[in-house]
Amino acid sequence: MKDSQSRVAVCSRSFSRNPILRSELQARYEHLSFNDAGLQLEGDDLVNFLRGHDKAITALERLDEYVLSRLPELKVIGKYGVGLDMIDLEAMREYGKCLGWTGGVNRRSVSELVIAFAIAMLRHVPAAQREILSGTWRQLVGGYLSGRTVGIIGCGHVGKDLVSLLKVFGCPILVYDIRDYREFYELHAIEAVSLEVLLTRSDIVTLHVPLDESTRNMLDAQRLALLKSTAVLINIARGGLVDEGALKEMLRGNRLAAAAFDVFAVEPPQDSELLALPNFLATPHIGGSAQEAILAMGRAAIDGLDHHAIP
Repeated sequence: MKDSQSRVAVCSRSFSRNPILRSELQARYEHLSFNDAGLQLEGDDLVNFLRGHDKAITALERLDEYVLSRLPELKVIGKYGVGLDMIDLEAMREYGKCLGWTGGVNRRSVSELVIAFAIAMLRHVPAAQREILSGTWRQLVGGYLSGRTVGIIGCGHVGKDLVSLLKVFGCPILVYDIRDYREFYELHAIEAVSLEVLLTRSDIVTLHVPLDESTRNMLDAQRLALLKSTAVLINIARGGLVDEGALKEMLRGNRLAAAAFDVFAVEPPQDSELLALPNFLATPHIGGSAQEAILAMGRAAIDGLDHHAIP
């Protein structure tokens, strides 16, 4: 039966534009406010949009103490997407707000993109395309993903899913995580190592950790220097995990073979020199932008409006 009591605000622009998610939410709730203007909501604009609603669906909107303290009527947040770094969980608890969230619903979308990035950089796909567009026709010799050592930083939902995809390539896998997934490691013959060892031994390094004070700039210049000169670095997790300036200098000096980033400390990225490098691939935060993943994340957010708890 349709809920005619709750008032739901949908802050997310992509959710608001999705006809399937929109219709499924409309089938469950009568009073809805969508972000049809396509506004990037933050601060007072976000407060004004949410005011008068007791439930909301948010994505990349920052729900900090300032916002949450000004919305006493808001009781439930359904999170669209997998990251929680935009939400002040302590403030959520302080003001009695509930969170409906499901982790890992877009994991296959992200892990498949990691595979695509790894193969593209190993086979010099971006560089080859640039040469063709400039009028140069020559065969660039690359290498296999098969048999190369892959280092996974963070073995949560995406990291585990990536392990399953890498099996067919016969890749030895190293993992660094602050949590102990010993049974999973033993089941899949994975070697858990320190971050420094992973960086030193891996041919492909891929990041799958959240952004917080413990992970911010975790790959600084000193740690990046541990990578093999033949290695490929991939970041489809969060911007701010890698020192982008130090990365640029390593790529320019051929001290790192290649890098592929879907996320940046500032989005859109502003470093035109980094973006212009032939051994760097940039995409506009599309890790979760597969149709199947979008629907899964949206349905989890809708479900979170009814099934939730104080975080």
